[in-house]
Amino acid sequence: MEGALGLIEVKGFAAATAACDAALKAAGVRVLGYEETKGGGLVVVKWSGDVASVQAAVEAAVDAASAVTHVFAARVIARPAIGSDANEPALMNAQVV
Repeated sequence: MEGALGLIEVKGFAAATAACDAALKAAGVRVLGYEETKGGGLVVVKWSGDVASVQAAVEAAVDAASAVTHVFAARVIARPAIGSDANEPALMNAQVV
């Protein structure tokens, strides 16, 4: 994958939705999907785009989600070495919506 991968992990679907909304309004990124982790009600939202856009999106997502709940993790990975396909199994699996 070229560009960057952005991730945020929050508690609850409402916070994940707020994070996703803020990210999309802040920058031109593509939503790769969201994934409910096993147990604890945690949700991970994934975006891709150029590095600057993903950075802006993740920052906006953290701000928005923090107003709703605790943000457990947020990360921007520039030029991830997981392959060139957004459908890479590491990103997309049976749990990703």
